[in-house]
Amino acid sequence: MSVPDLHEPLKFAYWVPNVSGGLVTSDIEQRTDWGYEYNRKLAVLAEDNGFEYALSQVRYTASYGAAYQHESTGFSLALLLATQRLKVIAAVHPGLWHPGVLAKFIASADVISGGRAAVNVVSGWFKDEFTKLGEPWLEHDERYRRTEEFIRVLKELWTDDHAEFGGDFYRIHDFDIKPKPESRPHPEIFQGGNSTAARKLAGRVSDWYFSNGKDFDGFTEQVEEVNGYAAENDHSVRFGLNGFVIARETESEAKDVLREIVAKANVDAVEGFRSAVKQAGKSTSDTKGMWADSEFKDLVQYNDGFRTGLIGTPEQIADRAIEYKRRGANLLLLGFLHYLEDVAHFGSHVLPVIRSKEQDLARGAGVPEPATGRV
Repeated sequence: MSVPDLHEPLKFAYWVPNVSGGLVTSDIEQRTDWGYEYNRKLAVLAEDNGFEYALSQVRYTASYGAAYQHESTGFSLALLLATQRLKVIAAVHPGLWHPGVLAKFIASADVISGGRAAVNVVSGWFKDEFTKLGEPWLEHDERYRRTEEFIRVLKELWTDDHAEFGGDFYRIHDFDIKPKPESRPHPEIFQGGNSTAARKLAGRVSDWYFSNGKDFDGFTEQVEEVNGYAAENDHSVRFGLNGFVIARETESEAKDVLREIVAKANVDAVEGFRSAVKQAGKSTSDTKGMWADSEFKDLVQYNDGFRTGLIGTPEQIADRAIEYKRRGANLLLLGFLHYLEDVAHFGSHVLPVIRSKEQDLARGAGVPEPATGRV
């Protein structure tokens, strides 16, 4: 079971903008580009401004404001080669990857980068990406059963010279991958989801559980439940939380930007995304799937990033970040409107305040507990 270590600094990751349209589905200006040169510059800037991880998005077909996209694993390797310290997490889909082929790719990327490759295993929410490629679309909980086997096969191949696995979806016989990854015991495995099936999966096999944007109570509920499943399996899980950062000199300025983003939302794109994800979120028996209770405003940032409330002054954002840490967050996964400017501003104006408050927290001084309401 994971217990928050209040002496361990929060880690920070950013969403790699490797798909067009930025991180909000809005016609507001976004000084962000999906191309490689922009992203190479951004990756170097991010690791110099306190970011330890980057997450490359995965989209295979043009859709919902993301008309163009670079494939996640190849793009991740390119960013690893452009940086020195940054860990890059490639989002991947079971069903579109064979775990043995992916294990080989990530092992090579990990060796080449000196132990900085990781994966985010996405069970799948966009039905068209499977069916239009002629691949079967499994029922919700079956997708998570396949994901568990996928993760177990990755671990087996990365750690055993005579890998064996017999499951319903994958069968491996005396298979040896060399070189093995440099990361020990293996490259980090991240996993998202909100459903009971996703939470139980994290409690059995995943290193990290990614939460969509949540307010304090919503995040606490997830942490407690996943930790409960982990305790049943003598397993330990770490927690990442998605959030969209709008940092300005005053709270009113920041909230004005949020209002403008939502007011200029690309309604057709948001509604198309909403239609696709609502079926994913409500296809579970307990309707606890991702996006099951998301409103239009939430979906303008397509992983509910506004809900986390990292919108305001550096001091306000730092207070919320510290409270999420107290509730179990080990990492904050962040999106921005204007990446180069906003990442640099975060590193110089927000992160130092967070680090100062972390020192207070570690000494037992604590911080004022912000209101639990949504922004």
